[in-house]
Amino acid sequence: MQIALVILLVLSSVGLIATVLLQSGRSAGLSGAISGAGEAIFGKKKGMDELFGKLTGVLAGVFLLCSLGLAILVK
Repeated sequence: MQIALVILLVLSSVGLIATVLLQSGRSAGLSGAISGAGEAIFGKKKGMDELFGKLTGVLAGVFLLCSLGLAILVK
């Protein structure tokens, strides 16, 4: 059981790092300010950003539960 939790913890942590790095930033300096006005007028593309946002939340929950489970098992 402990080995399975460690494997799941490692996989969720790598997935969490990847999804956070693949998300687009909130603002990118001057270009973010310019494109921000365009998004206010024409709307924002939501497809991949929403997917990565939900996937980040799921992976964070799995990471949290695995960490707590592993801490209880080792203790």
